[in-house]
Amino acid sequence: MRRVGYAVLAVALAGSVAGCGSSGGTSGSTPGGASGASATGNGTSGGASAHGWTRDRLKAAVARHGGTTRTAKATPLNSLVGAVFTSGADGDHFCTASVVDSPGRNLIVTAAHCLADPGAGARTRGDLVFVPGYRDGDTPNGVWQLGTVTVDPSWESSGNQDMDVAFATVQPLNGQQVQQVLGANKLGTDRGYQLPVKVTGYPSSGDAPITCANNTTEQSPTQLRIDCPDYTGGTSGSPWVTDLDPATHTGTVVGVIGGYQEGGDTPDTSYSSYFGDQVQALYQQATTGS
Repeated sequence: MRRVGYAVLAVALAGSVAGCGSSGGTSGSTPGGASGASATGNGTSGGASAHGWTRDRLKAAVARHGGTTRTAKATPLNSLVGAVFTSGADGDHFCTASVVDSPGRNLIVTAAHCLADPGAGARTRGDLVFVPGYRDGDTPNGVWQLGTVTVDPSWESSGNQDMDVAFATVQPLNGQQVQQVLGANKLGTDRGYQLPVKVTGYPSSGDAPITCANNTTEQSPTQLRIDCPDYTGGTSGSPWVTDLDPATHTGTVVGVIGGYQEGGDTPDTSYSSYFGDQVQALYQQATTGS
């Protein structure tokens, strides 16, 4: 489990417990073993740029440094990822989310277990805020209040780990939507089980994001797996991004840390519900009228 529960945040932040506490982002550790054009589809390879990752560059990084976790740099791509806080940026952050392309330009994606307890019913989450690009107490891209949360009925009724995905709207800030300010990653569905991805998220014991590139594998027909170290409490909801496009500084999200064991019981292996037809349908529900 990679979420830090509200009631146990103080305890979790005091220690390092696999899946519920965090040792923060460590540099170089390895495990022991502008808006998207559309909501779905493939990104383009393009040429390299100072802040862009082509698909070939991502593959090369995986080949050289796959499974190595580092502190994430402040780049346009990483600015789409943020910490989810209780109340405000001076509170505690317990999960990770990222901006995803939508008609309303106001949507983020994360793990369902971050925002909705099974059996709690439909809800808005105005008590939570999304802080993209958060780093060392700074909020360079604003503090965005959450609005409506959309989860699958099977998660809502029974906590179905195969649909541990949530979309949430965020409220405008200074008259602008979050995607207008930052851009957004595309949503990718039915992309298969073996992809080079970059996973960026916020351990709750630290004040900077961590990142790791590696290939995904099939945990089961309904779950993806990735091996990256130090993804502890707070990294639930971290996006799995492929097809990085240097022209737009965006990519395609094909998973989020969650799913099996709510993301994993050990910090070196993480899981995601497979993004297939049900996730696409959930996205369509979330964007209707957004």
